[in-house]
Amino acid sequence: MLEIEISGLRLRNPTMLASGVMGECSGSLIRAYRSGAGAVVTKSIGLEPREGYPNPTAVEIECGILNSMGLPNPGIDEFGEEMREVVELEIPVIGSIFAGDAESFSILAKRMQGYGACAIELNLSCPHARGYGLEIGTDPDLVRGIVKEVKRSVSIPVFSKISANVADIVEIGKAVEEGGGDGIVAINSVKAMKIDLSTKKPILFNRFGGYSGRGIKPIGVRCVYELASEIEIPIIGAGGVEKGEDAIEYILAGAKAVQVGSAIFYRGIDVFRKICKEMEEWMERNGYSSIEDFRGLALK
Repeated sequence: MLEIEISGLRLRNPTMLASGVMGECSGSLIRAYRSGAGAVVTKSIGLEPREGYPNPTAVEIECGILNSMGLPNPGIDEFGEEMREVVELEIPVIGSIFAGDAESFSILAKRMQGYGACAIELNLSCPHARGYGLEIGTDPDLVRGIVKEVKRSVSIPVFSKISANVADIVEIGKAVEEGGGDGIVAINSVKAMKIDLSTKKPILFNRFGGYSGRGIKPIGVRCVYELASEIEIPIIGAGGVEKGEDAIEYILAGAKAVQVGSAIFYRGIDVFRKICKEMEEWMERNGYSSIEDFRGLALK
């Protein structure tokens, strides 16, 4: 009932572990898959090891989580063993990568493909790391060029994770499509801030962070709807997916799959299984036998 096909990938259900802190080691990636995820996405990995920002880097706020980790990661060389342990179990793992230029993205993509990733996710939207992510992902020409270069370098699907923190997300989505991208992930966390009333200063070391969780779902749904109205490549919805009804809302807006991250904090690691059960129950009540039966109905 929940099986999907996206850009040539066949998954047992439309839920994916979103790129984040649970994607840095093989154990947590494997655990997420065994807890019901249809696929898992690694933490964003760069060419070299990166420590990230000093604490405090994350805080729970109203309706979600605010974080500014600074893209800490072990580097692509060290990450190979983590990937091998996941791939050996035939778990569909998508390699998330970040870089500051097209050539570096291509090098990383080739390494991820060599490790056995089933697809690549380009992080073009991290809102809190200088020189990476959002600083690249706001420029359609840069996005188009990076996607085109990476597509020339690998034979597996290439997805681009883009941000709502742009003037026109459809313009960025079209740049991904024109570059030959196989799909879009929308959205990443939203640039935000919280001020500590005791210290009268921003609570995060980096001042700004990425806001994730249920509070950004309406933004994510709007972005998916706008993208699905204008582009042909598949869209993966992300942002505030905690329950089956959240996933269904994204799919009605045109998404083929959804990613789940902050919800693990609120509903536990088996949130994937819970979401799938809730989706199946809704589909049975409404007479749907597959995801495609109701995908994009809100667009019509």
